[in-house]
Amino acid sequence: MKNIAVIGAGTMGNGIAHTFAQCGFTVNLIDINEASLKKGLNTISKNLDRMHAKEKITEEDKAKTLANISCFTSLKEGVKNTDLVVEAATENIDLKLNIFKQLDEICSKETILATNTSSISITKIAGVTNNPNKVIGMHFMNPVPIMKLVEVIRGYNTSDDVTKTIMELSKTLNKVPVEVNDYPGFVANRILMPMLNESIETLYNNVAGVKEIDTVMKLGMAHPMGPLQLADFIGLDVCLSILNVMYDGFKNPKYAPCPLLVNMVRAGKLGIKSGQGFYDYTETKKAEKVAAQFLK
Repeated sequence: MKNIAVIGAGTMGNGIAHTFAQCGFTVNLIDINEASLKKGLNTISKNLDRMHAKEKITEEDKAKTLANISCFTSLKEGVKNTDLVVEAATENIDLKLNIFKQLDEICSKETILATNTSSISITKIAGVTNNPNKVIGMHFMNPVPIMKLVEVIRGYNTSDDVTKTIMELSKTLNKVPVEVNDYPGFVANRILMPMLNESIETLYNNVAGVKEIDTVMKLGMAHPMGPLQLADFIGLDVCLSILNVMYDGFKNPKYAPCPLLVNMVRAGKLGIKSGQGFYDYTETKKAEKVAAQFLK
């Protein structure tokens, strides 16, 4: 396996493309938006510069990594002659189903189709293809070039051979793959999202303030960042989407999103990406200034 296609040049897509390219794979980065492709490549270049500054790679390593990446706005052209396609588009079920329907028509029957979804059923995605045994989940963590974990999610029909191939491939990327089964939220988000949601409930019920909640979890539980800061980093819209998938999937009220989270997303307060969430990011991307609405 040598030729990889990555669909989506956003945060996750460009991180996945970066990781494969740095490990010597030929990567086709695909996005319908030319500006998104340019932005994605620029992000990869900047991240490589940071690695070079820390003496983790050489200038030659950077040049080779960038040379391994080609950009496409055409899905058909981008996935031609690839061994693996990793879909990393927006976390929207209709969009993903449409992409996989197209991939099923254009790709070889031997091509493995993977999705980076963080919560949507692999079995449901595979169901729109004629080869569901070739469909699997590869849930990378953000930031992809740094984080070691890859959740490898088997759909109901994913074959043993495909699972083994993706497990071994993940190791060649210097990642630690963990095989999990296809249930809402998988493992990472099934455990993480209720914690973030409960943190938002704690704020909503006025038990403590934003910084106080984050400080308790950082100092008391040794978390590298507080849950409200982490929610801002992930994106409150993404958190809401995952919680809704889990709530719909399990029909269990413990997964119901907090009304405060729902209202913040409706108001466009999405975290770092919008400039404001639980913290105000208009002056710095660091979680230093609590958003005005949460100041006592």
